[in-house]
Amino acid sequence: MLPGNRSSWRALVAALATIVAATGASAQTPPPSSAQAAPRPPTPPAAGLPSDAEFQAAMQKAYAANKGVTEGKNADYIPALAKVDPSLFGIAILTADGRVFSVGADSHAFSIQSISKPFVAARLMSEMGIENMEKKIGANATGLPFNSIEAIERNKTSEDPPTGNPLVNAGAIATVGNLKAANSTERWNSVQGTLSAFAGRNLPVDDEIYKSEAATNTRNRSIADLLKAYEVIPGNPAEALDVYTRQCSVAVNVKDLAAMGATLAAGGLNPLTGKQVVSADVAARTLALMMTAGLYEDSGTWAFDVGVPAKSGVGGGIVAVVPGKYAVAAFSPPLDKAGNSVRAQRAIESIVKDLGGNVFRVAQRPTRKPAPR
Repeated sequence: MLPGNRSSWRALVAALATIVAATGASAQTPPPSSAQAAPRPPTPPAAGLPSDAEFQAAMQKAYAANKGVTEGKNADYIPALAKVDPSLFGIAILTADGRVFSVGADSHAFSIQSISKPFVAARLMSEMGIENMEKKIGANATGLPFNSIEAIERNKTSEDPPTGNPLVNAGAIATVGNLKAANSTERWNSVQGTLSAFAGRNLPVDDEIYKSEAATNTRNRSIADLLKAYEVIPGNPAEALDVYTRQCSVAVNVKDLAAMGATLAAGGLNPLTGKQVVSADVAARTLALMMTAGLYEDSGTWAFDVGVPAKSGVGGGIVAVVPGKYAVAAFSPPLDKAGNSVRAQRAIESIVKDLGGNVFRVAQRPTRKPAPR
């Protein structure tokens, strides 16, 4: 996917936001009280959602078909990720009406990595406004690797936000640096609190991953300093980078990721806690970003083949969202060349196709015979 015409990209993102907002409208409920609600008991499927049996069948089929896949390799530029067992594989689904399904290594904790980016971007949109975030951070796919410095320079030359979008490293570091916070502690609490609200539980940091990443993030240090020079980060770039590194080191499992995705699927309402985490408008724009830039430079191929917003991370996780219906998350450490989990991509694609989740596909209706004249 190439950078292309910037106004065209903005139009595409706005159009995708409209699609996901319209699709998810049926999932809206009145905002709950500020107190966190208890988990909901099982409920019958809402209108238009697959049944329990259909979810289970699609999930089990995807797990069985991809359990033996050995393609790809663990990320090795972060030493701690290289040591993760490559045979681990888990899938989880959480529906907009609160039903949970999982299989395999569904409780194994792994680092969230770049999957954290859209959720923190949603926090920034909530704070500064959607239009201001777009002007400051951008909303266009770069067509280049997630840690590209060349993309920053290209955007700067074309007088677009140097960061490109919040889902590449430059945009994510700048997102953290622009959150409302008086110091690094407040900044970190904002990030961790946001991710935990989406997941529906308090998420810890994997200290081994954090230390390993902090010791090897020389490229990200260069990116942070460059963004400071371009006046994208208002404060200390080292502080923003440190909080971002901890953000990527947050430990989750596939059920956590499914809950985070389902919160977006339900228009910002967490189906497990009943808490309105972000507005429906912010949720829609977040999904639009995931559609156009969620799988790095392979985002266009994913949208073309699978047709759902998704976000991957080099820790091996991917979460995909069918607006108004459900989210599916999968985890498997071996990655392809773009940094996306091989097994997770295939499993999610299988589930989405079996359940008819492609947001661009319109179900064929019976042709009506013309009335006799």
